[in-house]
Amino acid sequence: MSEPPPTPAPDRFSEETQTYTVRGKEAPDLELGVETIRRVVKTLPLRPGVYRMLDAGGEVLYVGKARTLKNRVTNYTQVARLPRRLQRMVAQTRSMEIVTTGSEAEALLLEAQLIKRYRPPYNVLLRDDKSFPFILLREDHDFPRISKHRGARVAKGSYYGPFASAGAVNATLNALQKVFLLRSCTDSFFANRDRPCLLYQIKRCSAPCVGRIDEAAYAELVADAMGFLSGRTQEAQKKLAGAMQAAAEAMDFERAAVLRDRLRALTFIQGSQAINAAQGSGAATSEADVVAMASDGGAVCVQIFFIRGGQNWGHRSFFPGHTDGVDAAEILQSFLGQLYADLPPPRELLLDRALPEADLLAAALSERAGRKVAIRHAQRGPAKRLVEQAQRNAEEAIERRRAETTTQARLHRELAEIFELDGPPQRIEIYDNSHIMGTNALGAMVVAGPEGFQKGQYRKFNMKDESITPGDDFAMMKAMLHRRFARLEAEDPDRESGTWPDLCLIDGGKGQVAAVMAALAELGVEIPVVGVAKGPDRNAGRETFHLPSGRELTLQPNAPVMFYLQRLRDEAHRFAIGAHRAKRAKSLTQSPLDEVPGIGPARKKALLMHFGTSRAVKGATLADLERAPGISKQMALAIWQHFHPAG
Repeated sequence: MSEPPPTPAPDRFSEETQTYTVRGKEAPDLELGVETIRRVVKTLPLRPGVYRMLDAGGEVLYVGKARTLKNRVTNYTQVARLPRRLQRMVAQTRSMEIVTTGSEAEALLLEAQLIKRYRPPYNVLLRDDKSFPFILLREDHDFPRISKHRGARVAKGSYYGPFASAGAVNATLNALQKVFLLRSCTDSFFANRDRPCLLYQIKRCSAPCVGRIDEAAYAELVADAMGFLSGRTQEAQKKLAGAMQAAAEAMDFERAAVLRDRLRALTFIQGSQAINAAQGSGAATSEADVVAMASDGGAVCVQIFFIRGGQNWGHRSFFPGHTDGVDAAEILQSFLGQLYADLPPPRELLLDRALPEADLLAAALSERAGRKVAIRHAQRGPAKRLVEQAQRNAEEAIERRRAETTTQARLHRELAEIFELDGPPQRIEIYDNSHIMGTNALGAMVVAGPEGFQKGQYRKFNMKDESITPGDDFAMMKAMLHRRFARLEAEDPDRESGTWPDLCLIDGGKGQVAAVMAALAELGVEIPVVGVAKGPDRNAGRETFHLPSGRELTLQPNAPVMFYLQRLRDEAHRFAIGAHRAKRAKSLTQSPLDEVPGIGPARKKALLMHFGTSRAVKGATLADLERAPGISKQMALAIWQHFHPAG
C-alpha cells in the first residue's frame, strides 16, 4: 500500500531563478558556447541547484543538477575533458537558466521533473513513462468499491501497487473478486439496483446493493482484502480454510463448496505471483523494486520487478533513450530519478550494481516518499538471486527487441520498394475517421516507426466544421489532413523536427485518396500517400492499395508485409472507434444547459426540476424562465438570449 505525498512543484525548490543569454550565431559554434557558459559562471553561487542549457531557439538541450553550481558548470568550459556528446551540446548552447535549491537532494528531484517535462536531447530519457496502474479500495462509501486506478491519487482510499501492466491488475482483481466478493460497480449503479447483477450470480460479488450482506459483514471482507493486499496472505488463507472446515462439519456442503472455490482462487493468486520474494533480505524485501540493467550493441534495457506485500505484481522492461556514450551507472541513476518522479518509491531498491550517488538518490527518494527509502547493491544471498533473475529478463528483452527491430526494418524496406519511396520510412502516419450517421464525427491519426507504434504521438481531430455534410467521409478526411499539415507546416516548415511522415496510409479508396491529395495541394505539401481499401466482401487479406497516380496494387494474402499493413490499419481503426465511443458516451451525459454562461450545477438542477427537460427550458418564454425558482430576471434573460441569439 502506498499513499505518497503529492509531488512537489518545481517552484517549491526555487529560491532564485536566473536566465543568462549570449547573443550570437545560431549555427553550432563551440567558442560561442563556451563564452556563454563562462559569462554564466561569473555570477553563479556556491550553492546546490539545477541548470538548463538552451539553444538559440530557446529549446532545452540539457538539464543537470549540482551540489555546487559554480564548480559544476565550470567543468563545461574545459572542452578538452568533455566527451564528444557534451562538446556538441556546448557548441549549441546559447543561454542558460539556473534554479537554486536548498539541498542537493532537492536539486535531484527537480532535475528529474524537468527532464520529464522538457525531454532534452542530451539527457538519458525514460521513454515509456505511461502511468502505472494501481488497485484502489475506496473508503468514502459504506460499502467500499474495489477497482483499477490510473493517474492522480485524489480519491479517498487505499492504493495498492504499482502493477507492471493493466493485465496484471485485471488478473489480480478478478481473483480478488472471487475471494473477497467486493463490489466493483460505480456508486450510481449501486444506488439504482433492485436485484443482484450477474457478478452475484457467478459468485464474484456479495451484492451489498440489495442487502444480501450487511455492513458489518462487508466491512470484514474489506479488512480481509486489505490484509491480503498488504502482505498478510496466510491470515486470509487460514480464515477461509477454517470457515470451510466448519461449514463441512455442520453439513452445510453448499457453503463449504463456495468457500473451497474462494480458497482455490486465493491459492491461484499466490501461485501466479510467486517470485520467492519472501526469501529476500527480510521484511524490507516484502516491499521492494528489483532493478537490473543489461546492454548489448548499443541497446540498453532496464528490467524492474515490483514486489509488494511479498507478492510479485509484475515486471516491465524499459529502453531508455539518448544513452550513447553515457556510463552505465549514470544511465541507471538518471532512469531511477525519472521513474520515481511520479511513481511512489518502495521501501527498498535492490540493484544489480552500485551507483556513484546512491546515498543522494536514497535521500531524495526518502524526501519524496516521506519515509526512509533504502538503496542496496545486492551482492549475495537470496537478494542477489532476485537481481540475477531480473538481469536475465533484461538480456532476453534486448534479444527480443533486436529480433523485432530486424523484422521491422525488413518490412519497412519492403514498403519502400512496393510504394516506390525514397527509402525505408522512419515515420508512418495512418488516418481513419469514425461516426454514426454523421453524429459525433471524429478523425484519428496513429503513428508507427522502426520501433513500433508511437502511442504518445497519436492524435484525435474533432470534426466541428459545419460546412462538412454529416457522414461525408471524403470531406472529413480532407479536413483532417488539411488541419494536420497546415499546423505542421506552420510549426516546422524546414522539416527538422522528425514529425513529418515519410508515408501516409489512408483508410479508404480512390475517393479518400483524392480528397487527401486535394488538401495537400492547397497547402503545397508533398507527402507519399497510399489508400488502403477493404477487399471484396470486406475480407482481410484481399485489400487493394490505391496510389495518387491511379495505380492499384494487391499483395499476396499471406505476405508478412500484408500482415503488417493490416496491423497498421487496424490500429488506426481501433483508436478511432475507441475515441468515437468515448465522445459519444460523453455526449449522452451532456445537456444544452452546460453551454449557457452562468449556469452551474445548482441552477441547472433547479431548471430541470421546474421544466422537466432541457428541451423545455430551451423552448420556454422569458416570462416562464423568470418564474423558475432561483433564476433572477437577469439570468432568465441571459438564458433566453443564449437559445434565441437572433431575438
